[in-house]
Amino acid sequence: MHSRKSILWMFLAAALLALPSSAMAQKVEGHVGKLNGHVDAGKQLYFRYCWGCHGFRGDGNGENAPYLNILPRNFVSATFKCRSTPTGTLPTDEDVFNAITRGFYTTYMPSWTALTHQQRADLVVFIKTLSTRWTKEKAGEPVKVPAEPALTTDGIKRGKELFAKLECWKCHGQEGRGDGPSAATLTDSNDQPIRPYNFAAGTRFKCGETNQDLYKIFMTGLDGTPMPSYGEQIKPEEAWDLVHYLRTLQVTHNSAELALWQGTKEGAEIVKAAKITGTPTGSGIKQ
Repeated sequence: MHSRKSILWMFLAAALLALPSSAMAQKVEGHVGKLNGHVDAGKQLYFRYCWGCHGFRGDGNGENAPYLNILPRNFVSATFKCRSTPTGTLPTDEDVFNAITRGFYTTYMPSWTALTHQQRADLVVFIKTLSTRWTKEKAGEPVKVPAEPALTTDGIKRGKELFAKLECWKCHGQEGRGDGPSAATLTDSNDQPIRPYNFAAGTRFKCGETNQDLYKIFMTGLDGTPMPSYGEQIKPEEAWDLVHYLRTLQVTHNSAELALWQGTKEGAEIVKAAKITGTPTGSGIKQ
């Protein structure tokens, strides 16, 4: 009888043989700043830290995947949520590096800052060998993020109106708690249930914590999810109005946007009600 450990190593060996050929690996490069990624080093890191969730082939079917309510990323399909590039395009190497570094809030993907910058760059280039998309397509051109305009109450009000006009509330809810009327019906590109983001629950967003990160989400969308890109529908200044308004929905976070909004009669009433009512866990789930 083989021990559990020996069986595991047999599976690993088989998986390594099934991975992309060296010829394919040679076609893929990875550059993050001045760092060049190394495929072999990245492969070792992947099979030490990543395969348990993302799978031997990177298809998201690791042995831990069935126990996760949010499935691991499928690197074979190369569909990435967090990008600086237009919807439908591949992310930049830096986008993938940032995702590894940052992790994903409200998921089982942790931050990997414990790895060195070089190790993370090595992982980036190895991940790119898991899909043929990287040998056939180039990463999209990053969207430009214009300078953030001055914060004003008028801008917040315009953002509030745009939130209603674009029907963001249908998924995210009137208070941004992820409990809109469509929330329970949403699925991702793998036909798996997916919860809209709950803005009231924390201080950071799915793809980062800065206003610039949120701006990019509006203009690029989250591929593989119901969150579309609004890059062709709204102007840059309108996207910034939305950013400033959504910050006011984070009622437990003392932001400049929330402070300014609370200083108005309308804002004070809305924020007071939001702190009393609603479901802080999002998607209509009571605590």
